[in-house]
Amino acid sequence: MKRADGVLLRHTDPMYRVAAHIMAKRSDSMNSITLDIPLAPMDAYIREKKKEGRPVSHMAVIMAAYIRTMAEYPALNRFIVNKRAYSRNEVAVGMVVLRGGKADDGTMSKIWFEKTDDVFTVEEKIQKYVSDNRREVTDNPTDKLIEKLVSIPGLLRGAVCVLKWADKHNLLPKSIIDASPFHVSMVFTNLASIRTNHIYHHCYDFGTTSVVMAAGNTREIPKRRGGEIVFEKCLPLGVVMDERICSGSYFAMAFRRMKQYFANPALLEEPATEIVPDPEL
Repeated sequence: MKRADGVLLRHTDPMYRVAAHIMAKRSDSMNSITLDIPLAPMDAYIREKKKEGRPVSHMAVIMAAYIRTMAEYPALNRFIVNKRAYSRNEVAVGMVVLRGGKADDGTMSKIWFEKTDDVFTVEEKIQKYVSDNRREVTDNPTDKLIEKLVSIPGLLRGAVCVLKWADKHNLLPKSIIDASPFHVSMVFTNLASIRTNHIYHHCYDFGTTSVVMAAGNTREIPKRRGGEIVFEKCLPLGVVMDERICSGSYFAMAFRRMKQYFANPALLEEPATEIVPDPEL
């Protein structure tokens, strides 16, 4: 079955093929975890880059670390549609942007990345995306699609049903997939920007989102060091995953690798030297 945004995987583990039938919806198969990321290494790196005149944000480090991890652990970029597993052929991240800093006036679209992007390229793409979407009048394809759907009374309900049916049967046009913030490798939301704690945000049943990350207010986590308890300032990430795309041990190895990038963000300054292909392709 060919899709505009992915390639069908025909030889995945039988256990996961069965799981896709038992847990037919993404909302049936969501696992969640909190990753507490120590801020000291990240903050030191960001201060150093600022002095060098190459500013980097926390968000860019998080995003670059995940993209680099995805390059090494390609199953993170899989998705399930109609009980079948696909390997995504692009890297796209959905993200909400608040217009004018107003919590009640936001828009959501997506940013395209390459698995070879370094942290500086990721920063540039994020800044351009935020700048473009904070304007009162934008070329945001998501907003344009929504405006069309709500412009005619009664159109929205019927159109959504048609879109869901077309997506299920791999008939959704690439133009719609490109405009949809629900067809992404990951959704990222920065709740710390509105001074809110991290949450476990659901993965959407519509679309192909298999991972959602929500960053929240920083907090102090007790840890034992040298026989005493110390408190370490951390950035919590609430991560929700579709467990049908890969095993729990695979997720665990990927997140351990991602934490290594958080501990030493300088590793993200060079483009990825090796892109691991999905082993089931």
